[in-house]
Amino acid sequence: MSIVGENLHTAQPPPSAVGSGSVSVSGSVNVSGSGSGSAMTTSTANGPRVVTIYKTETGFGFNVRGQVSEGGQLRSINGELYAPLQHVSAVLENGAAEKAGIKKGDRILEVNGVSVEGATHKQVVDLIKSGGDCLTLTVISVTQQVGHQSNPLPGSSHTIYWVNLAFQEADRLEPQEDQGGYSYIDYSDKRSLPISIPDYGIVNRNGERYIVFNIHMAGRQLCSRRYREFANLHSLLRKEFSGFSFPKLPGKWPFQLSEQQLDTRRRGLEQYLEKVCAVRVIAESDAVQDFLTDTEDDISASPVDIKVMLPDHEVSTVSVKKSSNAQVVWEILVQRANLTAYTQQYFYLFEIVEYNFERKLQPHEIPHQLYVQNYSTASSTCLCVRRWLFSVPKELTLPEGEQAARFIFYQAVDEVNRGNIRAEGRLYELKALQDAKKAADYLALARTLPGYGDVVFPHCSCDSRKEGHVVPAVGMKSFRLHACREDGSLEAQMVELTWDSITRSESDEESMSFCFQYNRPDKPARWVKVYTPYHAFLADCFDRIMEERKWDDSGD
Repeated sequence: MSIVGENLHTAQPPPSAVGSGSVSVSGSVNVSGSGSGSAMTTSTANGPRVVTIYKTETGFGFNVRGQVSEGGQLRSINGELYAPLQHVSAVLENGAAEKAGIKKGDRILEVNGVSVEGATHKQVVDLIKSGGDCLTLTVISVTQQVGHQSNPLPGSSHTIYWVNLAFQEADRLEPQEDQGGYSYIDYSDKRSLPISIPDYGIVNRNGERYIVFNIHMAGRQLCSRRYREFANLHSLLRKEFSGFSFPKLPGKWPFQLSEQQLDTRRRGLEQYLEKVCAVRVIAESDAVQDFLTDTEDDISASPVDIKVMLPDHEVSTVSVKKSSNAQVVWEILVQRANLTAYTQQYFYLFEIVEYNFERKLQPHEIPHQLYVQNYSTASSTCLCVRRWLFSVPKELTLPEGEQAARFIFYQAVDEVNRGNIRAEGRLYELKALQDAKKAADYLALARTLPGYGDVVFPHCSCDSRKEGHVVPAVGMKSFRLHACREDGSLEAQMVELTWDSITRSESDEESMSFCFQYNRPDKPARWVKVYTPYHAFLADCFDRIMEERKWDDSGD
């Protein structure tokens, strides 16, 4: 099998997954794993340097921390302007990163050849994890040396010390622990976050009755907080950001408030959060992140409303506990949206990850966590119901007018519009049939087109392709790897494997990859590894295909 000439080479059998990466609320990551350790560094004086790190039994041995949203104001590092960069917040002593020359405070310019200037913390972490056991970073160190004038002035017995401008840059970019030293915090980097407090409620807990204000981000509830918690946050922020002029927090009243007074307080607290969270450095501080993140008690006790988009683009709202897993939310949605038995069997909850792609949730995942983390998605929610069925023969057994058949029609329209179903010269015919009353005719035509019923994944790297990426696609007939450039632009080459030729497959959490083995005529079987953050979903697709093939074989 080859994509470009002999660009597919033999991959080693996948290692067992050992260890894991962990991400904190504030946006720091510990990248750990297994493998053999060595390192190589290519550097230029006072400029960016390329560092290659190989995992050891303690992993890569460093933490990454930085902004959680894209873009930001340009900043000077060693006299050069850069978009906001993720930085190394800790280095394991005698670990792989330290041996490679990584230092605490190093700014990361590129990960495995991909520029990460202005990138989010999650994007950088995903790139680090997707590279397997070998990691190549382009970093720049912020000079923090203190120089001195070796020749004292005439008549002076003291050496005159000067502070390098680069030291000031380092302090500005990452304030030191010593609060007595020089530090500078940039409050000019501002943005508008859709944070609001639309209402308040009464909570009875442990014999105490009190008011909580419900905080939402882009219409999605994050948490509920008492007034005293707002006051504590205000106090913490004033100590940490003493140079910032904070808005006034609504005052504490010594008596019970009327509904009108409570609503006035709600509006005042909302305005306070809007102004404070508009300043990036404050919004991304640990104090604010902790404030906007529920405690374990809140998660287990507080019900929230979650919006789920159905295939016909209608939105259904369900009330669940924040700790409810995907299976529980699905069962509640089934009742709330009156989903039929067929829909329950052939559809499930998905996350809208990016335009043109959704991934199926694992039953143990917590939808509310995804719901609040993805507030920046363009749609009203990041959760949706999508088809979980590949078999066309099974689809054809659905009764006419059945809800599941109607949902399949709407999803087929979406897939044609996205280009996953390749309409080629039949697009005008499809457009003429794009009406719910003509759903049967639309689907009859769509089923004859390439890509119908397939799941197409975002482009990613593959160990069997020397240059460029691949676009994995899973369908009932075959598994395809379509060659593309690193920006996702499709090329002419494509590898198509029938399911009978694929002998083994597994998801590798440690290397963020999906591995499979396939047979070749008159040659040894070959392993291929696809590096994708959606490796678990890809494994689910493989398992589902194998299950549905048994349906077709048995006639069930």
